[in-house]
Amino acid sequence: MRASSRLVPVKLYTRRGDDGETALFGGGRVPKNDPRVEAYGCVDELNAAVGAASAQAGGDTVARLQQVSADLFAIGAWLATPPQPAGRTPPKLPPLPVGRVADMEAWIDEAQAETGPLRHFVLPGGCPASGALHVARTVCRRAERRVVALAASSPVNEEVVPYLNRLSDYLFAAARLENKRAGRDDDQWRPEP
Repeated sequence: MRASSRLVPVKLYTRRGDDGETALFGGGRVPKNDPRVEAYGCVDELNAAVGAASAQAGGDTVARLQQVSADLFAIGAWLATPPQPAGRTPPKLPPLPVGRVADMEAWIDEAQAETGPLRHFVLPGGCPASGALHVARTVCRRAERRVVALAASSPVNEEVVPYLNRLSDYLFAAARLENKRAGRDDDQWRPEP
């Protein structure tokens, strides 16, 4: 007899977190303000911001942001998994995006070739896609800070911090590129006289 391929419906609520704690992937429960939960929660927020930017962007930026979104989901799974006690089999995790930092550096170089070099400080804004990318960039920096804080007290895969650092650079370059493609100049910061 063939196994059923029907998916089992999943409830959106479990009530298990009503006491202010949450389960980690691979076992254990911690308070919802635990540094590990803060780290993967910020990565989840970043993923939502990337999705919002992707919904407004155009061209190759959309495909790249969709790849980033899949990467962030994998990174979130790794961050949600605490070190396993001796003798316990770790859960199966999705592969980390090894090599994506180099991809993002190429994306940044391509964007700068189209926008030209940066010659002034840029204020967030311009076209809607650019504004959304700037929001994602600032959320990325916060996620990076939370992951660095977690790494001070618990092991974090060495691929994660460089990924987030380069991603914020890419999001900035993509914001400038979206303005350029929309025929908008970057909003320059000019100090008051």
